[in-house]
Amino acid sequence: MTIEQIYTGCLAQGAYYIESNGEAAIIDPLRESKPYLERAEKDNSKIKYIFETHFHADFVSGHLDLAKKTGAKIVYGPKADTEYVKHTATDGEEFQIGKVKIKVLHTPGHTPESTCYLLIDENGKEHSLFTGDTLFIGDVGRPDLAQANTGLTQEDLAGWLFDSLRNKIMTLPDDVTVYPAHGAGSACGKNMSSETFDLLGNQKKNNYALRADMTRDEFIKEVTDGLLPPPSYFSANAQLNKKGYESIDVVMERGAKAMSPREFEAAANATEALIMDVRDKADFVKGFVPNSIFIGLDGSFAPWVGALIPDLKHPILIIAPQGREEETVKRLARIGCDNSIGYLKGGFDAWKKDGREVDSIETIDAAAFAEKYNDKTAVLDVRKPTEFSADHVENSQNLPLDFINQTMHEINKDTEYYMHCRSGYRSTVAASILKSRGFSKLINVQDKFDTISTLVPVTDFVCPSTLK
Repeated sequence: MTIEQIYTGCLAQGAYYIESNGEAAIIDPLRESKPYLERAEKDNSKIKYIFETHFHADFVSGHLDLAKKTGAKIVYGPKADTEYVKHTATDGEEFQIGKVKIKVLHTPGHTPESTCYLLIDENGKEHSLFTGDTLFIGDVGRPDLAQANTGLTQEDLAGWLFDSLRNKIMTLPDDVTVYPAHGAGSACGKNMSSETFDLLGNQKKNNYALRADMTRDEFIKEVTDGLLPPPSYFSANAQLNKKGYESIDVVMERGAKAMSPREFEAAANATEALIMDVRDKADFVKGFVPNSIFIGLDGSFAPWVGALIPDLKHPILIIAPQGREEETVKRLARIGCDNSIGYLKGGFDAWKKDGREVDSIETIDAAAFAEKYNDKTAVLDVRKPTEFSADHVENSQNLPLDFINQTMHEINKDTEYYMHCRSGYRSTVAASILKSRGFSKLINVQDKFDTISTLVPVTDFVCPSTLK
């Protein structure tokens, strides 16, 4: 028996490959099929089942393409209605994979159809539990993502989650290994651990949501307290996973079209495409195609794209480091951003060599910011409200990057702003978006907040004018 976690850091997502005696199963695959096909080929095994724990909201699952390429059966738990062929399992149903079994445990709460899969090994022992977004390491799934069109409240779903955890999961042996769908960095929970698996017994001791003395009402209050609004793309991704989507192969072929600077500019004008620059932030601020948006590949790329691009169907033109163009198309497709229509051949260097117009963002370090700072300096802090509340530059204004499209009207185009975040990534993204919308008096402090906070006055007082 083989269990392999295939972890993708950008989405903080864990898919799973399970193999026994020439047969394999995949749990919660990402959009692209290649990693799973290659893994099965390595073992000379046949993928028999694709198990989905729920309708994922933070990425487009790869079950449809993988099923077509392998003949594997797609399996969901109870209450999962889809517009494509799949097997709807009953609670307690078992599936044979070589010499091991997968048992279905319907665990509603995160969503009504949420299901965990219990691996029973060759000796009949309950070995591992693949928990999806029901149980994370250190946390549980948020219960507010499946309220639309269900008539359910987040309190209703949290109550279901309490029952699922107590009646289906906490009754299992302590030596069962918990394999969740996400780790730290995912927006599907509040306070996930950086660890990506653990023994159930440890979680019973250390996970706040599994406290033995916790009442149902206490659980509901703690799980729902402090939930930030989910990223805007979550509902669209859940619908794609439920209804179906275009083949990843078609998406890749369309997006991997190399364009000369002239062709690139013509395509931008003809389609009103969004120009997305995914290079390193330090390279972007020095020079970029006018009106392009920076979202760097080497950050939490896909989640930020989903949060900041209002229409995932909008055409996108890509400016990437050479050799990473197809990677960009693939990572966009992971969150249903399927309408990449090409990339700039030769990257930004080709644009410059062609003598075309370029733009830049004034960028300074923390020391230069400290020299300019006084109590009348306008400062935009684009970190999350929780980060801002903990510690921020005195008299600064919180403009969280997550909601910048909704709140930018609250700042003045005639005011000169110094912008910062924790490391410079988010402030560069925010500056690029604001500049594309006509904000020209922006100075980006591309340095660590830990450094900034040692050089200028900071406070943990949240002033009433803070943007929500």
